[in-house]
Amino acid sequence: MSRQMYNVKDVQEILGVGESKAYQFIRIMNEELREKGFLTVQGKVPAAYMQERFYGMAAVNK
Repeated sequence: MSRQMYNVKDVQEILGVGESKAYQFIRIMNEELREKGFLTVQGKVPAAYMQERFYGMAAVNK
């Protein structure tokens, strides 16, 4: 996937988790970004940040 933002379906597919767990991860990552001063979109997470936060994703997406 070469998108800028991942939605819940993308997170589910990438991580192999259910919908509620995917939303939980998105909420956590968006809260971290807000604490750093970034604007966020509810229900979506920047692809670059998700790749940074989850170990091994950067190697898989190269």
